Amino acid sequence: MKIQLAKGVKDINPEEKIKKNEIVQTIQKYFELYGYNPLDTPIIERFDVLASKYAGGSEILKETFKLNDQGERDLCLRYDLTVPFARYIATTPTIKLPFKRYQIGQVFRDGPIKAGRFREFTQCDADVVGSKDMLSEAELLKIASLVFNDLKIDVEIKVNNRKVLDAIMKKSGIPEDKWMSSILSLDKIEKIGRSGVESELSENGLDKKMIDSLLMLTEDKSSTKKNLEFLKKELGDEPVKEIESLFDYLNLMNTKVSFIPSLARGLAYYTGTVYEVFAKDSEIKSSIAAGGRYDKMIGDFVRNNQEYPAVGLSFGVDVIFEVVKRKTQALKKTTVKALLISIKTNSETLKLAEFLRENNVSVEINSFNKNISKGLEYASAYEILFVVFIGENELNEEKYKIRDMLSGKEQLVDKQKLVKFLG
Repeated sequence: MKIQLAKGVKDINPEEKIKKNEIVQTIQKYFELYGYNPLDTPIIERFDVLASKYAGGSEILKETFKLNDQGERDLCLRYDLTVPFARYIATTPTIKLPFKRYQIGQVFRDGPIKAGRFREFTQCDADVVGSKDMLSEAELLKIASLVFNDLKIDVEIKVNNRKVLDAIMKKSGIPEDKWMSSILSLDKIEKIGRSGVESELSENGLDKKMIDSLLMLTEDKSSTKKNLEFLKKELGDEPVKEIESLFDYLNLMNTKVSFIPSLARGLAYYTGTVYEVFAKDSEIKSSIAAGGRYDKMIGDFVRNNQEYPAVGLSFGVDVIFEVVKRKTQALKKTTVKALLISIKTNSETLKLAEFLRENNVSVEINSFNKNISKGLEYASAYEILFVVFIGENELNEEKYKIRDMLSGKEQLVDKQKLVKFLG
């Protein structure tokens, strides 16, 4: 039997995992800065929960991994973190609202494979339940801006609102039972172009007048201000008031975002604001973060006639990593700060290693049965920046020789200075 991976998944080597951990830690830092608390939900969910008409919709069910337990119950692997979160809120009636949470975990989709997209991937989500105020959206978009600035990825953040799209559908004379399919077609305009969208809309039963109106109303007028002014004139004040409120907050928070009327986001559960983040000047064309408002999903789960307004943001760690990898010349091969090389001082070397670790310095000990040259070769192979030699002379002087592996320079430092030097 040939040993191989399942299709659409991959092993993550140490260099990649170190960088992915850095990405996750950056995202987590800003989630917590804005008051989001950690939450975990199971990877396995009941299929009837994820297949609910209030969940992801039929367009995502075909990508859901299904399984059965020994009791023949229908289960599946979660395809996102939003629906399990909605299920958590629905089954936790004592929770105090508004409730802000973030979650970092694996999700699974049996979908097409392409650059930056696999069947198992990591999402970092933040959601707030219990607030209709556009400040919630503004905070999430600010977090996205801060994260990508920290990661040194130049991005464009695009935003729209389903209420704007609904008003455009109505203005264009499109029958309501074709709104969702038309939104799904419109969502592909960056991928298949105007002619491709026209063809899909025509196949879906829309006439030329409807199609022309829809594309005219969703055409980007080159700036947020012009898009808002045009749509207010065409649709009136009501459909765009949430977008205006959002941009009032974003301007106060000094956050640059573009209002794009054609942005749709395909998932059926979105009810208001939707947004996507794209890396500029990158081979990766799919969004690297996205989200939106889903005010009805949780209430429909609970069915207690109570409103649960909710909005969230999801970062795709794997696709962000692909963007970073293409920008970075080399990835770190280790988290180790220094390699300790014992010169017939094994006990003292071990004591020094534990002292450094107690002071939060990550070190590795060269195997005691290897010589100095083997240790230096090992440090070079893993690109460990510093090597510390521990021999009788160092112990007698109570100072340790440390070598910078990049410059080759060496110096003697005492134990306390060694901590500061490597810290």
